[in-house]
Amino acid sequence: MQFSYEQHRIIGGIGADDQYWRALEQGEFKLPRCSACKRWTWPAHYRCGACGSWEFAWEAVEPVGVVYAWTRTCYAFERVKERAADVPYVTVLAEIPAAGNARVMGILQGSEEHLRIGAPVRGVILPPSEKSKHYPSIQWTLEVRS
Repeated sequence: MQFSYEQHRIIGGIGADDQYWRALEQGEFKLPRCSACKRWTWPAHYRCGACGSWEFAWEAVEPVGVVYAWTRTCYAFERVKERAADVPYVTVLAEIPAAGNARVMGILQGSEEHLRIGAPVRGVILPPSEKSKHYPSIQWTLEVRS
């Protein structure tokens, strides 16, 4: 059964990151930026930690960055049994320079051959699926430079 983002929100989302999921569902990568001081804020919050403003603009950003950290999962955890066929898989925390170095997590798509801290990555937005618990998701692909 497919659930829309709105149905998942009713089930129990935190709310501050609603626009992130809504944008991904529409195929866009957007992150929050304080309307007052222009500071990027990720993970999303209701209030800017720098100036105290309650107003944020969700700005489209090209999903391009570098690997800040990564981890390999070698066990099919019960809560994410939908990923069992993918074990082992790598989760990447990508730092996005165009968004004040915000760090966004996603699964690595493709080869791990050039995986290292600082490696360039590009995000690919995937639609909701059973594997992603019916949420849209972003996956990171290593950009191999010659």
